[in-house]
Amino acid sequence: MNATANRGRPLLVTDCDEVLLHMVRHFSDWLGEEHGVLFRPEEGDMAGALKLAATGERVPSERVWELLWGFFGSEMHRQTIVPGAIEALGTIGEKADIVILTNLGEEARNGRIEQLARFGIHHEVVCNRGGKGEPLKGIVARHGASRHLFVDDLAVHHASVAKHSPDTHRLHMVAEPSLAAVTAPAEHAHARIDDWTAATPWILERLEG
Repeated sequence: MNATANRGRPLLVTDCDEVLLHMVRHFSDWLGEEHGVLFRPEEGDMAGALKLAATGERVPSERVWELLWGFFGSEMHRQTIVPGAIEALGTIGEKADIVILTNLGEEARNGRIEQLARFGIHHEVVCNRGGKGEPLKGIVARHGASRHLFVDDLAVHHASVAKHSPDTHRLHMVAEPSLAAVTAPAEHAHARIDDWTAATPWILERLEG
């Protein structure tokens, strides 16, 4: 894609998992089916939420990350679209450029592009590891966007964007109801809206100035 073709247009930078695509419900199913592991998000963050079904013991943290990357390596086909996401991107895309900033390594980029394409989503995909503030700042500069907005489900990324790109509007969205129920609003986000139907007018108002 030619990122500078419409240089200066408003810009939406959005996460993928639990914003555009459901992940944890399918991750949970796979853990139970293939690994005898229970996922209990109400009991802590990812490292504390995985327990062995047979004993109730916590899964060691190093094993948690092995399982997570194992899911993305072979099970992305399980993921389903968040209701309203396709329609929202269509509406927002009439007014703004859209970039999907996902915390997967470059080795997963083609898989993510193909996965999104199956749902009719064809936007630039940028892979990242760690905080999203610095890569977002670079995306904004590359697009020459004067108005820009960031959507993510993790508070740590809103804090990173607030630090590195403070002029970016920040929307906290947790599209998975089981996670939304146990996730506090991100301190560094400007708003918390967990569904795309309600979020779309909020986003457009800020992107259109």
